[in-house]
Amino acid sequence: MATVLNTATSIRLSNRAGDRLRTTKLLAPTSVSLTRRRLVIRAAETDTNEVVKSQAPDKAPAADGSSINQLLGIKGAAQETNKWKIRLQLTKPVTWPPLVWGVVCGAAASGNFHWNLEDVAKSIVCMMMSGPFLTGYTQTLNDWYDRDIDAINEPYRPIPSGAISESEVIIQIWLLLLGGLTLGGLLDVWAGHNFPVVFYLALGGSLLSYIYSAPPLKLKQNGWIGNFALGASYISLPWWAGQALFGTLTPDVVVLTLLYSIAGLGIAIVNDFKSIEGDRAMGLQSLPVAFGIDTAKWMCVGAIDITQLAIAGYLVAAGKPYYALALLAMIIPQVFFQFQYFMKDPIKNDVKYQASAQPFLVLGILVTALATSH
Repeated sequence: MATVLNTATSIRLSNRAGDRLRTTKLLAPTSVSLTRRRLVIRAAETDTNEVVKSQAPDKAPAADGSSINQLLGIKGAAQETNKWKIRLQLTKPVTWPPLVWGVVCGAAASGNFHWNLEDVAKSIVCMMMSGPFLTGYTQTLNDWYDRDIDAINEPYRPIPSGAISESEVIIQIWLLLLGGLTLGGLLDVWAGHNFPVVFYLALGGSLLSYIYSAPPLKLKQNGWIGNFALGASYISLPWWAGQALFGTLTPDVVVLTLLYSIAGLGIAIVNDFKSIEGDRAMGLQSLPVAFGIDTAKWMCVGAIDITQLAIAGYLVAAGKPYYALALLAMIIPQVFFQFQYFMKDPIKNDVKYQASAQPFLVLGILVTALATSH
């Protein structure tokens, strides 16, 4: 999870735009309201439009984007004025499914989930906590602290474009956080826990989200630590919540899921390629910035594939060869799509690669969860 973009930053984007902005600044009164600063930002983006296009030709202007992309919160989104749609965009619903799936895997790993109305209702509430509420909180918080970077990479996003006010963003962050924590507490009461394990998992995940995005720690500044934290948030935490809700969270499962989070690290690297320019400008050492695109893309696929192969080896050693073979069957198409899309152009094909390969990754996680339950 201040100003959105000051005039001086806009000046640095373009010398030609800078001349016009300096004139605007000299003529402006000394007292400038928040609303008027946003108007200046829009003017600066219009003046530097040519430069932004040359730096990021694959990013379509928001006005020419897709309404579906806007609702999902991904790049290429259409410009929207409806505040509720903008609020939904900030939560990035496209990022919810891995968390929802993690709850499913945890419930399966518990060995104690039953297909009755109560257990299904519990799982749905846990999915709501993990997905719309706490992932929505995380994404809104991240957009808030990334508003300067987004002004470079994606200036048409809701916060840097001024489509939603700063106070509205902060209110949304708090409502999603408190809503998620409340659901965690209710799930503990519902499950009859003596110790509120689900609530503390929700609280710990929320704290991790904060230190990932916010200074002074801002874990995302370090490519290794930040991406592993992100991977753990998407794989380990929802699994733990689902398993703790229906059974007992054991140390061996904690270790196994943290190992799986290395694959999550690889998935997180995929998302770093689209932000190279802004990360470099803001001094963030993402792996594509630190090592270059060619090296980082091999690190990415290595983290994903080697982790899953290691877990398949663990399943063989644990006497579960059929589960290991099933996991291997999920790895093969991922490797195919890596070379088909991602390795050719990780910036242009990131969304296409993830849409093609990630279903097999999450199915592999379910295979592992089922293996641990037997």
